[in-house]
Amino acid sequence: MITLTIDGHRIEAKKGETILQAARRAGHYIPTMCYLSKVKPIASCRMCVVEVEGADGFILSCQAPALEGMEVKTNSAEIFAHRKNIMKLYDVNHPLECGVCDKSGACDLQNKTLEFGVDRQDFSAKDHKRDLRKWQFIGYDESLCILCEKCVHVCNEVIGDDAIEIHYGGYNSRIQPKGTEELECTNCGECIAVCPVGAMTSTDFQYKANAWELQKVPASCAHCSAGCALDYERKHEGALDKNEPKIYRVTNEFEFTTICGAGRFGYDFENRVKEKDEEAFDRAIDALRRADTIRFSSRITNEEAMILQRLKERFGYRLVNGDAKKYQDFLNSYATMSGKTLFNGTLEALADADGVIVMGTRILTDNPAVRYHITMASKRHNARVAYLHPIEDVDMKNVVTQFIKYEVGTEEGVFAMLAKTLLAGKTDVKKISQFFDGLDEGYLSAESNVGEEEFLALKKSFARCKKIALVVGEDCINHPKASQIARLAALFERFGDVQVLIVPPKTNTLGAALICDLDDEAGEYTVGYNAPGDFVLSSMGEGDLDMPALNQQEGTFTTLDKRVVPTYPALPFNGYILNDIATALGENAQYTIDYTESLPQEKGFAKVAFDQIPYYFTNREGEVRGYELKRMKHSVDSSLEPVDGLPEYNGAILYRCDPVLQFGPQTYRASQLAKEVPVLRGSAQFAMAAKLKDGMRVKLNTGGVEMERIFEIDPDLKGTIALNPTFDLGLRECLISSNYRYSQSKIEVVGNDNE
Repeated sequence: MITLTIDGHRIEAKKGETILQAARRAGHYIPTMCYLSKVKPIASCRMCVVEVEGADGFILSCQAPALEGMEVKTNSAEIFAHRKNIMKLYDVNHPLECGVCDKSGACDLQNKTLEFGVDRQDFSAKDHKRDLRKWQFIGYDESLCILCEKCVHVCNEVIGDDAIEIHYGGYNSRIQPKGTEELECTNCGECIAVCPVGAMTSTDFQYKANAWELQKVPASCAHCSAGCALDYERKHEGALDKNEPKIYRVTNEFEFTTICGAGRFGYDFENRVKEKDEEAFDRAIDALRRADTIRFSSRITNEEAMILQRLKERFGYRLVNGDAKKYQDFLNSYATMSGKTLFNGTLEALADADGVIVMGTRILTDNPAVRYHITMASKRHNARVAYLHPIEDVDMKNVVTQFIKYEVGTEEGVFAMLAKTLLAGKTDVKKISQFFDGLDEGYLSAESNVGEEEFLALKKSFARCKKIALVVGEDCINHPKASQIARLAALFERFGDVQVLIVPPKTNTLGAALICDLDDEAGEYTVGYNAPGDFVLSSMGEGDLDMPALNQQEGTFTTLDKRVVPTYPALPFNGYILNDIATALGENAQYTIDYTESLPQEKGFAKVAFDQIPYYFTNREGEVRGYELKRMKHSVDSSLEPVDGLPEYNGAILYRCDPVLQFGPQTYRASQLAKEVPVLRGSAQFAMAAKLKDGMRVKLNTGGVEMERIFEIDPDLKGTIALNPTFDLGLRECLISSNYRYSQSKIEVVGNDNE
C-alpha cells in the first residue's frame, strides 16, 4: 500500500493503481466519459484530468499511476473550464434530441451537460450524413455516437468477440463491424450496456419506455451456472396498477459485471397464471401421496431443492436429477484426492491467471461467463491458453494459443498424460508416482491421437506461468470414467497449486448436488418438477399443475463461483408454489425463503436469513453479492486406477451442444430468442458418413429421446462429428442431461426443406 493526498485528504492506495482508481475507492469523484473499469484505460475523452503538484499541465488520472506522497487536486477553476469545453465539443457534434432518445434519463452526456452548465453553443459544425444500422438485437445510430470506444474495448478485452472497430475518418468516423459487412458476434449486448449515450441500443426495447418509468428488480440470471447479477426492468402495461407488470429489458452494473445475450435478451420466460387451480392442486397432493419418486430439473432455487430434500426425508421419495447426480459424484471423487470438499478455483482467479487450460467443454456456449474471464486473462496478462477438445471452436481463436484435439471418449487418457506432463516430480506420494510411471504413453498417444510433442510444447509454453487455472467441463463430469478424471483433476490443486474450476452444467446444479441426497433411478410412479413424470409440476405451462418460473421467484442459487446469491421476483405468480405443496404435506414454513437459513451447513452453507444476504455494488468493494460456501476437510485416498483401455467411437458422432444464447426451455421460450431453429450442424465428413445433404430434415434418437432436426453443413467443423442441440426439448431435456455428451444414433431422413 502507498499513501497519497487527494483534495487535501490522505488516502491509501494499492501499489499499481491509477489515480482514478485510488480516488474512486476513496470516494472522490472524477468525471469520465470513456473510462470503463474492466478494460484498459481508453483515454479518449480527457475528462478525467487532474492537477498533480510538481507536474506541468493536466494529468490523465485514468492512466497515471498513484505514487507515494503524491498530492492531487481533482477540481479547480481551470479543470472545470477544461471539462466544460470538452462537453461543448461533444454537444456540438451530438444532436440533443433527448425527448425521443431511449437513453434519456440514464445518459452520461445528458448528465454532464447539466453538470457543467452547457446551456448554449458558441459555435457550430457542418452536419454530415449519419446512417442508422441494425445488427439483429443491436441498433447503432452514428449521429449519437461520441466515439468513446467503450464498446470496442469491451468487445475485445472482455467478451472476446473482437467484432467491432472504429472506422477513422474525421467527422465521418464511426463504429463498424470488423472485417465484415454485417456484425458477426455472439450478440451479448454488452456494447449496449456500456454505451454512455443512445448510439448503441436494443432494437427490441427502442421507443417502448423511458428510463424513469421503469422499476429495477435486482436478480441473478437463471440460465447458466454463473448466476450473473442483472436487473429486470419492468413497468405496468396499463395505467392502472391492477394490471400485471411486464419486463421491458434487462440491464447490468456494467462497471462490475458482464452478462451474455441470453441473460440480456432472454428474460420473458415467465408462466402467466390468472388464478389458483384448486382441483389441479388437489390432484398434485394425491399424486405425491402415491408417488415413490420426484424427478426435478437443476433450474431450481436452493430453497426449492431443500423442500424436495425435506419431502424425501419425510416420505422416503427417490430424488432423481441426472446432471446434479453426476456432478455430485464428480465432486465426491475430487474431494477424496484433494482432501477438501468443492474445488479451489474462482472466476476472479481465472481472470488473474497467466496460464489457462480448458478441458472437456465447448466453453463459449456452455458458460459464457467462464469464456469472458478467459478472455480477460488473455488480454490483461497475455495468458497462455491451451484448449483441449475433439472439436476446435473457431470463436475462441482470439485467445487460444494451443489447441489440442483428442479423439472422442479418450478424456481419461488425455487427463492422465496432462497431469504427468505438468505434475511429474511435484508429487511426493508413492501411489501417484507409481501411477505416472505405469502409464503406457505410447498407447495413450496412439488412442487419443495426441502426440507426446504436443504435451511437451504445452509444458514449455506454461513453464514461466506463475498463476495457472484449469477449467473442467461437462464432457468430463458425465464421462463413463468421471470418477477417475475427477481424481486426476484434483492432483492439479493438491500438488500443482493450480486453480481448478469445475463448471456445473445448469443453473443450480451445484446447489442441488450439495443439498439433495440423490438417487440414480426412478421408481414406479414419478412426480416431475419441471421434469417428465406421471404427474408434472411445470413452470413451462405444459404440465398438470402450473409452477412459477425463476423470474417469478425469491430465493438463492449456488453459482460456479461457489457463492450463494439471491434472486428476486420480477413478475407476480398467481398460482400455487412448491412451498404450498410442502405445507399441505406437513412441512411448516410460511415462505419459501424461510428455508434459506436451514441450508445444510455441513455442506458449506451459512446459517444466514435470506434478507441478510448482501446484494450491492461499491467503488471500494466492487460487487458484493451473496456469500461464499465454506470448504471442508475430507479424508484422502491417493490411489488411482490404471488406465487400461480407452473407448473407441467410429463413424458419425453427435455432440450434445446448444448454440450461442440458448441454454434450454427458458431461453427457447423467450420472445427474442425463440426464432432460433434447432439445427443439426455437421462437418462435410459427417455429411458423407451419414449420407446427408444441406436442408434435409432428419429424425434421430439420443438417450431414448426422439427429435427432428434440419441438417446443415458447417465448414468450420472438422472430423465426422455434428453439434446436436437440445434447447427445444422442453421438459424432456432432463432425460439426457446426465448422458455422456458424445453419442451415436441412427439418423433417418424424413424430408428435405430445400424442396
